[in-house]
Amino acid sequence: MEEAIAYLYKKDTIFKQISQQYGIPVQPKRAQGFETLVLLILEQQVSIDSAKATFNKLKNAIPDFSTENLFVFSDEDFRACGVSRQKTKYIKALSEAILSKELDLESLAFKDSEVVREELIKIKGIGNWTIDIYLMFCLNSLDIIPLGDIAVVNTMKELLDIHTKEEMEIYAQKWKPYRSVATYFLWHYYLEKRGRKITY
Repeated sequence: MEEAIAYLYKKDTIFKQISQQYGIPVQPKRAQGFETLVLLILEQQVSIDSAKATFNKLKNAIPDFSTENLFVFSDEDFRACGVSRQKTKYIKALSEAILSKELDLESLAFKDSEVVREELIKIKGIGNWTIDIYLMFCLNSLDIIPLGDIAVVNTMKELLDIHTKEEMEIYAQKWKPYRSVATYFLWHYYLEKRGRKITY
């Protein structure tokens, strides 16, 4: 990450400004696999803390947290754990894809980011934001800019006065090949400014 930070400092003054104000961001890391994807589905459009609370309820209800057990877990039981009907469908679609061998999660670590995206996007409920975060947190992809993430979008609007995703995409080209690390800076700024701490 040091090499990436040095590169970004040369490419754009906002990264030095952020680090001078709030320090260096951490690189978020999560384990590869089914559990993390379930957690990411739960995190869609809600806070990380809220999603974690729901995830913990699910894990308590299903101590053997396997694809088989989540697939047969009833919709009513999902609801009792605080999982919406829509996200229940998404988790079951993911479980089914793994059980049917349509998706081989372990193989993703050995594939190019775009191939990973092509495979995961086929699963109902897994969109580009979920894939971006999985690539960054689990597969250590260094060149992802998740423009489906509200904190990234709002921070770029604030610091760079850029207001459309098309313009953001173009602007972020200058951060290649370390757009993921640039994203960690943007998140860091967003959270620190609001006095929020997140454990990824």
